[in-house]
Amino acid sequence: MTISKTRVKLVDVARQLFAKMGVENTTMNDIAIASKKGRRTLYTYFKSKDEIYSAVVESELDMLSDIMKKVAEKNTSPDQKLLELIYTRLDAVKEVVYRNGTLRANFFRDIWRVEKVRKKFDAREIILFKTVMAEGKEKGVFRIDDIEMAANIIHYSIKGIEVPYIRGTLGRGLDPETRKKYVMNIVFGALYRKEINQ
Repeated sequence: MTISKTRVKLVDVARQLFAKMGVENTTMNDIAIASKKGRRTLYTYFKSKDEIYSAVVESELDMLSDIMKKVAEKNTSPDQKLLELIYTRLDAVKEVVYRNGTLRANFFRDIWRVEKVRKKFDAREIILFKTVMAEGKEKGVFRIDDIEMAANIIHYSIKGIEVPYIRGTLGRGLDPETRKKYVMNIVFGALYRKEINQ
């Protein structure tokens, strides 16, 4: 195995163990045994369990970035692309948190540790929003004075509703169409979209 393949395997095994047993209950020895690598190999790549936990979160965010990039590259109108980016982002984060079982508790309890790892992801997400907004401005769909500021506001707004969205408390009792209308009115109202196609 090459160095990177070994690292990827260690991260994947750690993800599975963290999801099944919880981060606190998983030891570096558990990860070494489950990956069929020695402790020396594990410590070659990761100095601590915290470091491997950060690598797990980072790998999940890298996958999410790839999904969002594909949405941004679609051949659809910028307004539809922007909505799809928002929902893809929220749904993917929710799916990651739920798929990883006990990582869900860690996500809510230790959100600041997750925040440290998210810096690269956040920067890439803002770039995607800027790209779609610039396309929308160029095509006359959006009237935006400051694309950088608008992309940052959208990014931080979505980040702010992430936890209630994951917990299912945001829009509880509303059907998907009504929820979508609220999102459309807020996002496109702020971006001065010329018309809203329902």
